[in-house]
Amino acid sequence: MSAVPSAPSESSGCPELGSNRYDALDAPALRTLLAQRDQQLAEQGAALQAWTHAVSHDLRAPLRHITSFGPLVHELLQEAPGLDAATRQEALEFLATMDQSARRMGRMLDGLLQLARIARAPFTPQTVDLGALVHEVREALAPRCADRTVKWQADGPWPTVQGDPALLRQLLAELIGNALKFTQARSLAQIRVTAECGADGRCTLCVQDNGVGFDPARAQALFGIFQRLHRESEFDGVGCGLAAVRAIAQRHGGTVSAQAAPGAGCTVSVRWLAGML
Repeated sequence: MSAVPSAPSESSGCPELGSNRYDALDAPALRTLLAQRDQQLAEQGAALQAWTHAVSHDLRAPLRHITSFGPLVHELLQEAPGLDAATRQEALEFLATMDQSARRMGRMLDGLLQLARIARAPFTPQTVDLGALVHEVREALAPRCADRTVKWQADGPWPTVQGDPALLRQLLAELIGNALKFTQARSLAQIRVTAECGADGRCTLCVQDNGVGFDPARAQALFGIFQRLHRESEFDGVGCGLAAVRAIAQRHGGTVSAQAAPGAGCTVSVRWLAGML
């Protein structure tokens, strides 16, 4: 299976729009350049669509077989004559590990599909009320706080920014969801959401928590696909959430970073030119 197609770059041999080389092009050369770019985008779109189909259909079939036949093997082991109790128990444990691994693989495929959908989603920048979006995401995640004490600091003031509302909603859901997850052991979880925009149009959105934190030396690895800094037995997930945050930030022409210390919480910051899309 090939990797997810990447965005066009200078390695394609075409000058970047907005560069000095572009400024010097005449009309026929510009039309040729744009036609080349259109062709590149069409080819990459087709490749991404084929890749998505392979992940969502072709790779699902073997996993369905494993998870479907596992219970049948379980029944056979329970009823198999001639097996002593210790051997039967060991075989059942092996089978349980196989089933757990297959289900984890399914969740990993879900994560890859999520990243592919972010790459393919229409990008429609418009005016977004960040305060309203934060409130909407908090309401959607409220059931996860039902049996917990969470102190929220998300009162603004909130800037109005330019961005794709659906993608920004997903970004906030990932960040706030992570903050809730990694503070679950705290008797009082503290989550702070802030945003501010400078005179240059750059917006910084931050989500801070008092959770378990992590080793700051591994901060950059945090945004890679399937990268986890904690054991799955401690916190669920396969390590795709912050990769999705990075992908959404990049679609806005922005960046994402994280600051943390073990046991001292984490702050994730997203920066983009929110007034210039």
